[in-house]
Order: sequence, then structure tokens, then C-alpha cells
Amino acid sequence: MKLVVGGIGVVVLASCGLFGQTAPVPPAFEVASVKPAAPQQPGRMITGMGGDAGRVTYTNATLKNVLMRAYDVKIYQITGPSWLDSERYDINAKVPDGVSKEQIPAMLQALLAERFQMKVHRETKEQSVYALVVGKNGPKLKKYDESAAVFGFGGPDGAPPPPPPPPGGASTGLAARSTGGGGPGGPMPRGAMMVSINGSNGTVRIQTKGNTLSGLANMLSGFLDRPVVDMTGIQGDYDISLEAATSEFSGMRLLTPMGAGAGPMPGASTDSPATPAPDSAPAASIFTSIQQLGLKLEPRKAPVEFIVVDKAEKVPTEN
Repeated sequence: MKLVVGGIGVVVLASCGLFGQTAPVPPAFEVASVKPAAPQQPGRMITGMGGDAGRVTYTNATLKNVLMRAYDVKIYQITGPSWLDSERYDINAKVPDGVSKEQIPAMLQALLAERFQMKVHRETKEQSVYALVVGKNGPKLKKYDESAAVFGFGGPDGAPPPPPPPPGGASTGLAARSTGGGGPGGPMPRGAMMVSINGSNGTVRIQTKGNTLSGLANMLSGFLDRPVVDMTGIQGDYDISLEAATSEFSGMRLLTPMGAGAGPMPGASTDSPATPAPDSAPAASIFTSIQQLGLKLEPRKAPVEFIVVDKAEKVPTEN
């Protein structure tokens, strides 16, 4: 009996020692420049997220863009002050030798806490979502073609984008979000997206090259009135083009050059959110446009984990 009790005592003491250990401190960036981004050209916005080997680079990015990588969440899983969607920053950080890419998210968390005095917490709640699922006749998706990775706003011939709107006018606007490199009308990197907005006829065109359906769902989450969750189970990279009325995109103003708080897009509805359309709906419906890909958006309830930003300063501390 004494031997058994003694053995148990050893186990308990060892466990206490393990619980008393503190979490390892993540490595820090060797050098990190964090500053407000310069104003963009009227009618045009380009956001870059990438960098060369050994660097982490964000150009004209919102803090939500950075938080997505720092906490491995989608943009709809981040809540906090409204300016997280509108204030934009340039971040250029050097990664120390020997640091793996798996360690970078924790390094970004520490950088945000240091430069923006940011404090966050996680919480999970059930909410309305759109489930991206396969349609009854199966998917109709175009596999990514790296040799044709060029965006054109004028059509399949790769025509250049329309000019910026004249001063005081907003009949035609152009917005772009990419993962870095390239530009409107030119070669774009794999997984990039571009959005063209035609205010004269009230339509929006979304193009994405070499993207996953999970990536597509995340993009749509930034436009619609609720998160879009990929439930297709389809793997691989695809070239996707969608066109719909601006009235379908309740969140489009978050991506446009006008920025948050500037009012809805030309032709956008402010009365009610987009709703799933029947098979007979006009082609301008985003739900019909999705169906042309052999996919569907279905309203559902699902538990969603959120990163809640409790505190953050707009102006980062000096570099």
C-alpha cells in the first residue's frame, strides 16, 4: 500500500510541474514598419497581402486583413470598432532566419498588441449564414489556367479597366483586392480577386483566378448580409466570374474606394438584405449567378467563432 501511495504522489507532483509552465514566447520580427497607408487614386483601390521570402508585407490593408492571418479566421469572424474596415495601413516586417511560417500568426498577434495596443477575445455564437453547397446537377467550374491568369474588366479579351470617375461623379467605380502583384488589366497572382462596379447599369462583376471555393465563400462574406460558409467539400483551384446587381451586395461599400461610411453603392438597396432567389429569378441575382456555377447559397443557422477586438488604437506607435 505504501508503494502505491508513493507512486501516486510522484505522478501528482509531475503534473503540477507541467501546469506551472508558461507558454513559450513567440519569436519577434527583426524589423517591423507599421504606418498609415497613403491615399489611393480616386476611383481605384488596390490591397496587397504577401511579400518576398523572409518578409511579411501588407499594402493599403485594413486591420481586419491582418487579423485574418494572425488568428486564422475569415473576415466575417472579426468584430470590433467600425474603423477596422476603413483605416488602412502599410506593414513591412522581416522574419528572422529559422522561423517557420506556422509561427508567423503568433508574431502578428504580438505585433498588433504592441503597435496598436490591441486586446481581443474569442467567443462563439449561433447566427444566420449562407451555406455554399453543390447544386442538384453538380458543379460547373473552370479549373485554374495559370497561362491565362490575366484580368480584364472589358470582357474575355482582357480589355483595360474603365477610367476613374470624373471629379464629383460616381457613375462608374473600380475596386480591387489582390494578394499582391499585378494590377487592373494585367497579370494577377494566383488566388487574387478583382471587382468592377458599373454604376450606370447597377451591376457588379467579381473575377477570381486560381482560388478555392473556401476563398470564394470568404469573398462573398464581405459583400452579402451574412457570412458564407463553404460546405461543398470540393477541393482545388478554379477561375470564377460572377455578375449581379449592386442591390445584391449589402456589404460592397466596405471594399470600394469610397470606403465605409460613404453610403451605399450606386443602385444598392438600403431597405432589405439580399434573399435567395427562385430558379426563375432574373440574371441580376447573385443567387442565380452562383447557380450558373452548379452551386447554391442556402440560408442556414450555424455556430460561428468570432475574434472580438475589445481595444485598439487607430494610430500605431512609432516604428
